[in-house]
Amino acid sequence: MTLIDTHTHLYLNEFKGDIDDVIRRANLEGVSSFYLPAIDSSEMDNLLHLEARYPDSCKAMTGLHPCSVKENYKDELSQIAFHLGKRKFVAIGEIGLDFYWDKTFVQEQYTAFHNQIEIALAHNIPIVIHSRDALDEAIAVVQEYHSRGLRGIFHCFGGTLEQAESIIKTGFYLGIGGIITYKNSGVAAVIANLDMNHLVLETDAPYLTPVPFRGKRNESSYLKYIAAKIAEVKDLSLEEVASVTTLNANKVFGFSQR
Repeated sequence: MTLIDTHTHLYLNEFKGDIDDVIRRANLEGVSSFYLPAIDSSEMDNLLHLEARYPDSCKAMTGLHPCSVKENYKDELSQIAFHLGKRKFVAIGEIGLDFYWDKTFVQEQYTAFHNQIEIALAHNIPIVIHSRDALDEAIAVVQEYHSRGLRGIFHCFGGTLEQAESIIKTGFYLGIGGIITYKNSGVAAVIANLDMNHLVLETDAPYLTPVPFRGKRNESSYLKYIAAKIAEVKDLSLEEVASVTTLNANKVFGFSQR
């Protein structure tokens, strides 16, 4: 069984003391690839260092997280262009809109979101979208680019069936993480009504730890609990969920299944 964690921050300080063990545990659970979304320039060296340490399994993205969009956002965007001028990345992410923590820079978030979408289109790579308290707004932005072939993932999907169907119509995938295991999240009921061909797995480690480890640090080895919950909801085997979501992840990131 092969699993792919399409969204994990294994380069953060939370893993500094035991990253080799974290990777090993994940490998033992069948997790073969780890896609590393960027936050901002302050973490880029750590992200690239981890990719260099595990070049066969860790895949780097570049991008500016909406919560990192501040007065200096133009400087941050120039760093993305700088890195893309030196090498390839698997995606632009995580990018998008976040109206939960702070609405001071809403207009700048929109500007940065559009700018990074244009960068992704220019480089023919997908985007990975963060949208907290802004899912409808993020969907509306993506719809503007549908005719231009924009592709990617709505990370940490936690919306309604109607929102899921709107996302699917744009050709994007839904990133399903630990919240599907939370009793009152409503995600399981939505997933029950969707085709597996639109789903990918993610942990968002060290955040959003699935049951039965909720409240502890999340890690990629826990991806199997997310897959198991989907299998339960869809009345499929764990192997079927792993196979389809791995194929989907390889499609969105442009790799052939191995």
